[in-house]
Amino acid sequence: MSTSSPLLTDSARTDIAQRAYVLDTQAELASTVLPMLAHHDLLRTGLPVAQGGHGGDVRDAIAAIAEVASLSLTTAFVFWSQRAFIHYLQASGNEAARERCWDALLRGEIAGAVGLSNVIKFLSRIEALQVQAKPQAQGWSLDGVLPWVSNVRSQGFVVAVAVQPEGGGLPMVMALESGLPGLVRSPDLDLLGMRASNTAALQLNQVTVPAHALLAQAGPPYLKAARPGFLGMQCALSIGLARAALQAAAQGGGARGPLHGRVVEAQKLLGQIEAELLDGVLGDRWVADVSPLFALRMRLAGLVQQALQLELQATGGRAYLQDQQPDFGRRWRESAFIPIVTPSLTQLEGELAQHAAQVSA
Repeated sequence: MSTSSPLLTDSARTDIAQRAYVLDTQAELASTVLPMLAHHDLLRTGLPVAQGGHGGDVRDAIAAIAEVASLSLTTAFVFWSQRAFIHYLQASGNEAARERCWDALLRGEIAGAVGLSNVIKFLSRIEALQVQAKPQAQGWSLDGVLPWVSNVRSQGFVVAVAVQPEGGGLPMVMALESGLPGLVRSPDLDLLGMRASNTAALQLNQVTVPAHALLAQAGPPYLKAARPGFLGMQCALSIGLARAALQAAAQGGGARGPLHGRVVEAQKLLGQIEAELLDGVLGDRWVADVSPLFALRMRLAGLVQQALQLELQATGGRAYLQDQQPDFGRRWRESAFIPIVTPSLTQLEGELAQHAAQVSA
């Protein structure tokens, strides 16, 4: 990690915290989230100075996303989506794709999205790829649907998508820019919370994609190599949310006696898991065997639920009064998202069970 990466300033913390409730419950300010992150110069965190970043590595991005998540999961999720797309762009050998949108991504002028839920399920043999690619003279023609993609701003976005080549073969990964003829964004999905996350479905109807949009000809090894950073930054969402709930529980007047001890133990466990994540996310060991990272993500998801229960018990009936504890209600809704964000806990459990069976075979 690098000390050159900026921590959240007081101004950034105030901006993010003040908008947290409305960004969770309403979509009207969705267009302001990415510019707010750019205004506070967060999108360059953990990127090389030579590439326009503040220096450091993905661990700095994890720390920053976690800090934002402790204030607003909606804002942190947009932050993660942007950095996850940048992470995949970094991992691509296609310099033309990077040069085309890199600076605009760092300035928050264009949104980066990762529509890779389908390919993760495909690689786990849960469902078929939903986007098909037919070769053309200067690229491909794509047809299909992405039923759930976040950070697809109507003001402009670029999304990473896995496609199945006509006739079979390894899935490819491409970067699709909004505005392409045949690429249709649905209205925002009617979410329980995080309503300002610019989450929608994308329909692809004979979308012509040029050759420079190809991020990886062989999708699976490309995704595997980038997966530790992708999942590591995703884990930051859980870290920040659990941290905020445990801090609120510790400060609640009801956190005494045995309950206080449970809060302290949960905070200690959170610190240990975060340290394990930061220790392992660099290098190749989680590329070769991702199961320990899957297990960390599952432990963090469980800890989020535990933290919210501790906050509820420490706060008591006041937690159920919206005018007294609005942050608790928001965190409660935010916590419902953690188990279902791809890869979901169900998918992770299946992957770990399969891994255990292979090891014991």
